[in-house]
Order: sequence, then structure tokens, then C-alpha cells
Amino acid sequence: MKRKREMEKESEIQSAIEELSMLIQLKTSDNHGAALIPTRPFLYVCNLVIQVLDKIGPTMAVLRQDINQNVERIELQCDSDPSLYSNLVEILKKEADEGNARKGTSCSKAFVWLTRSLDFTVALLQRLVKNPDQEMEEAVKDSYNITLKPWHGWISSAAYRVALKLIPDTKSFINLLKPKDENTETLIEDMETFISLLVPILEEIHPTLVG
Repeated sequence: MKRKREMEKESEIQSAIEELSMLIQLKTSDNHGAALIPTRPFLYVCNLVIQVLDKIGPTMAVLRQDINQNVERIELQCDSDPSLYSNLVEILKKEADEGNARKGTSCSKAFVWLTRSLDFTVALLQRLVKNPDQEMEEAVKDSYNITLKPWHGWISSAAYRVALKLIPDTKSFINLLKPKDENTETLIEDMETFISLLVPILEEIHPTLVG
């Protein structure tokens, strides 16, 4: 993990790129051929996503809280045996073997929802990369509709519809994401790099998810 002083020099996107690169290196260096999702780097990327969502403001409060609770649930399990559970797949296997994977309070469910939250983040950033002038409200709404809405009940969906009215404009959001000395073009390049690193990981995860 980075020291706070170092983090302050980077944007959340840049920090996430470094963590994803580390995660990919760990997966590549595993010579046993077994499934591997390094737990700590994965959760750290999720925490950085929370910081990105914070830039959107109160609209993402529900999603932010969900991500935070799911991260904490997996962290707690990881802390119970850091050596074994340094691979998130071992946590999922344990719950599957015990028949607990589909329980609402399981780490498996937490992992499913964290993955969906990452799907939402990718979808949103892809839209902003493709069209930096798109209205944020429209970008968030479209991203939500294809990633999270199919899994949400009417209460959660209604909360998002109300919260959409609180979204900042695109220019303000972009400026919030940038370090002070970075231009928009560099941020867009960082977003493209983040997407290119995260999408293959999500594509590998999706077939394994327990609904």
C-alpha cells in the first residue's frame, strides 16, 4: 500500500493503475496454473473506486456504502488467515464447499457486488473517454442501467433516480479527478489505461460469479 504522502501526488485513477498492474504481475508470476485473484490488490482497487465515486457526490452514496461494506466483509475473512486468503479464490472455494456462497452475508455475494460496481465504473469511464462532452447525468444513468439496475430492487432504483439530480456537470467531475498539474488529455489517457487493465480481469471473473 502506498504512503499517504505519495498518494497525494497521484490521482485515484493513477493509483488504481498501479494497483492493477501489481495485481496482474502477481497473477502472471503464479506458476501453478490455479485460479488467482490477489485479495489485497483487488480490494485496494475497489477502495480507490470509492474515491472516484466520491467525486460524483451524494448520488453515489448508496453504491459507496455497499462497496465499503463488501470490502470490509472480505477483509475480515482475509485477516482470519492472511496466508491462505491472500488469494480471494480460496475464500470463494471455502464458502462453496460449506454451502454458504449464496447467503446474503457471504464473501461470495460481496465479491459479486464488488465486481458489478467495477463494471459500473468501467462503463462510466468508457463513456467519458468516448465522449468527454457527454452530460454526466446521462453517462451515469446509462452506465447504471446496463450494470447495476438489472440486479437492484425498486427501492434502490428509485433512490438512484432521485439522486441523479445531484450529479455535477462533466467538466466539474473531470476537474475533480485530475491532479492540479495534470491536463484533461493526460487524464483521458489514464482512464483508457485503467480500462484496458481492468476489463480483462473482469472478463475473467464474470463466468465464475455466483448470482
